[in-house]
Amino acid sequence: MRVDVTQRVSFQSRHNSPTDKEIEMMLKKVGCDSIDQLIEQTIPASIRIKKPLELPESLNEFQFLSEFKKLAEKNQLTKSYIGLGYYNCIVPAVIQRNILENPGWYTAYTPYQAEIAQGRLEALINFQTLVTDLTGMELANASLLDEGTAAAEAMSMLFHTKPRSKKSAAKFFVDSNIFPQTLSLLKTRSIPIGVDLIIDDITNIDLTDENIYGLLVQYPNSDGSIEDHQEIFDNAKKNDISIAIATDLLSLTLFKTPGELGADVVVGSTQRFGVPMGYGGPHAAFFATKETYKRQIPGRIIGASLDNEGNSAYRMALQTREQHIKRERATSNICTAQVLLAVMAGMYAVYHGPEGIKRIALRIHGLARLLERELTTLGLTQSNELFFDTIKISSPSLNTTEVKSLAEGHGINFRYFSDGQIGISLDETTTPSDIEEIISVFNEALGNSNAVSIEQEVEIDIPTNLKRSGDFLTHPVFNSYHSEHEMLRYIKRLENKDLSLVHSMISLGSCTMKLNATTEMMPLSWSEFGQMHPFVPAEQAKGYSELFENLEKWLCEITGFDAVSLQPNSGAQGEFSGLMVIRAYHESRGDTHRNIALIPSSAHGTNPASAVMAGMKVIIVACDEKGNIDLEDLRTKAEANKEHLSALMVTYPSTHGVFEERIQEICSIIHENGGQVYMDGANMNAQVGLTSPAMIGADVCHLNLHKTFCIPHGGGGPGMGPIGVVSHLKPFLPGSPLVSMGSESAIEAISAAPWGSASILTISYAYIAMMGADGLTDATKLAILNANYIKERLSDHYKILYSGKNDRCAHEMILDCRDFKQIHIEVEDIAKRLMDYGYHAPTVSFPVAGTLMIEPTESESLPELDRFCDAMIAIREEIREIEKEIYTKENNVLKNAPHTQRVVINDTWEYPYSREKAAFPNNELRFNKFWPSVSRIDSAYGDRNLFCTCMPVEAYEEVKETEVG
Repeated sequence: MRVDVTQRVSFQSRHNSPTDKEIEMMLKKVGCDSIDQLIEQTIPASIRIKKPLELPESLNEFQFLSEFKKLAEKNQLTKSYIGLGYYNCIVPAVIQRNILENPGWYTAYTPYQAEIAQGRLEALINFQTLVTDLTGMELANASLLDEGTAAAEAMSMLFHTKPRSKKSAAKFFVDSNIFPQTLSLLKTRSIPIGVDLIIDDITNIDLTDENIYGLLVQYPNSDGSIEDHQEIFDNAKKNDISIAIATDLLSLTLFKTPGELGADVVVGSTQRFGVPMGYGGPHAAFFATKETYKRQIPGRIIGASLDNEGNSAYRMALQTREQHIKRERATSNICTAQVLLAVMAGMYAVYHGPEGIKRIALRIHGLARLLERELTTLGLTQSNELFFDTIKISSPSLNTTEVKSLAEGHGINFRYFSDGQIGISLDETTTPSDIEEIISVFNEALGNSNAVSIEQEVEIDIPTNLKRSGDFLTHPVFNSYHSEHEMLRYIKRLENKDLSLVHSMISLGSCTMKLNATTEMMPLSWSEFGQMHPFVPAEQAKGYSELFENLEKWLCEITGFDAVSLQPNSGAQGEFSGLMVIRAYHESRGDTHRNIALIPSSAHGTNPASAVMAGMKVIIVACDEKGNIDLEDLRTKAEANKEHLSALMVTYPSTHGVFEERIQEICSIIHENGGQVYMDGANMNAQVGLTSPAMIGADVCHLNLHKTFCIPHGGGGPGMGPIGVVSHLKPFLPGSPLVSMGSESAIEAISAAPWGSASILTISYAYIAMMGADGLTDATKLAILNANYIKERLSDHYKILYSGKNDRCAHEMILDCRDFKQIHIEVEDIAKRLMDYGYHAPTVSFPVAGTLMIEPTESESLPELDRFCDAMIAIREEIREIEKEIYTKENNVLKNAPHTQRVVINDTWEYPYSREKAAFPNNELRFNKFWPSVSRIDSAYGDRNLFCTCMPVEAYEEVKETEVG
């Protein structure tokens, strides 16, 4: 027997689930002799690429981890005291191992189906409670993308909710001492919507100016100083000027809350609550406000409601901001939160509790006071009269260049101001020995040779007018789980309430819930990627630099584009940045009047919202009866708006799951009329290796790395949305105020960090490196095969709404369930009944109301596809039982779904069907059953009675008593 000792199992055989035998069986079902024949029948020949992708040879998992470790080691880990909203922190091991590294948490989807997402929803309620308690505000959302985005959303929300007295006001005053990356995002977002930014010292504000509708200050400010602006705030209120405050959440355990100061909106980041810096992200930003704004607050709010059994249950409240977004009437396109990171931050607060968090804050503040005392003893000047963790040092005798050289020689980074002052921000990881090392650097810079020795006790005195009063985090959840054993059990209890990819396939159309391989996820825990500040000197981040360079090159090859920006940190931000690049291109040519965006009626809700944010007027293009863009309507509207046409936003394959045959003609019509083509990359999983946006005719396309390129959805975030562009758009890709990148024509920043959520780019890098050209191409082919197999299996039971030229679908399809309305069965009933079978519903009522959109992905095996199809077919039979009047329209197994364990084992059973039919509709479920933790939730009740923080202590005690009894 001969053995090839070089052979190892390839990664693609782990990622692409169907075996050769399964492929053969599926091809027989769809009526094809080969996958290539299926592809020929599915993708128009005119847009299929003629040669294989040119990517490095694929690595197996062992090879990849070995090679990637070498790349990681090119990152030089230092002690960064730069601050600017990013701080080293200690990630509790119990949280790192059981949440960050746990697929039960990171492979779950956005909690639209609340009955099987109660764990995440409770964790997010904890997060919202943490934010409201520490900020002193009434309401908080379940996180935003980053602090800069949150500040921009505050500016926008306050602009669109001005009081009558400020109806015509368009000035937003920004204190000049704000984080520079936040200011850059404010500039990006203000121009298109017509807001005039006034940037100056807050003490110079003219509160009598009728054109000022709002103001924003940083507290503590960018220098680290804590200023008392109470008089300004009080007078702002008298003049109907709204107040936004960007703050450091940890500092608010010691200092007066923005709520007490009179804030209308409070924003910031929870990064230092146990989330690694990750060279910029991902981190959960927060947005807290007053009840008054509950229907205007961007993003998601988690609220409490009741289920059919009368039990308290959580759900996403006021969902009109989400998948039912107001399209061209929207003022925000936020559709991605940072759920996984918000969960971590909330759990950090649960683990440490109020006393523990305050103890951490006091220790940091004490070390900063100690450092100030010792440095001023050396004769240096410290300019922050009151501060939390940051001091600002200066001295005529200090040579900043020399200090920088000495500090970096010690593996230390400070913040260096243009006027020669030096900022030093301390954090949770700082120790007394670190303080001694910092002092020794300055000692040496001053030419002193004496040894450094410090007293480790320091007096803290916070002025009464700025000192926090009152308790916080009094709810039992923040006071019960401080031992690791109890914390571990709490995390596990919540995890067990959630269905994720560890249980079964999640067939959400347009969301591409595929395998997030363990090997792809492992580098997230490596210190070389996690413990790096985003503004360290470039030479310290050579590993990241190589990662970015390679990933950009690979994505250019896959898309056919000439350049890529990795900065946008969500798909919706990718949309916005793509449109802003197009806007900048037109302006560079003097076409400042081009402001029309043509958008098909089938588009994602974020498309028109992004266009409005980019200052464009939306015109909807009709679709024909087959779901394709109506070419004549497109041509008519393009020609009618020829002088003002800016862009077409198009998804390909279409949101209807079809490769439109005339897509190149569609792009040509836009180009002929002076516009650019923006392609929504949501369905890129059907393109990779077979066609490309550039070949189709697009000028710019965003890529959902959390879909096609394997970054997990994380329960509703994190995500990444890089954009690829053709050569003439390259000069306008986003820049950064703090890192040299892009050209002189670059638009202002789209994300707070230069490369967005940089640390999770490691996941997509790993995926491409291990799949290689053949693996990626095969993944696309199998995604299309799996979808067409499901289509054939279900087509005798459900109407398939749209199909392509040869009756093929792309990587997804739409089931038309509207006829079931005749017997009062809604698509929601099917979604809830699927839970009883152990499945998450496909995408509900998008892009067509009353339908289900199914996408299986290449990672699902034939047995899993069959289990899902069997469940869907069984539910169709249950619908037929209602059609045949075996069960009534009002009382049947679908209307009462999902059935919890409590309901099934209850002594009383009043349903017309058996307990067995309710809970075990197939035999396999007897041995492997996922139980929904609550019955169907009353969404309307939750919206009428909005309650978005942890239950009151009294209610909690009542529940405990019930559990004990």
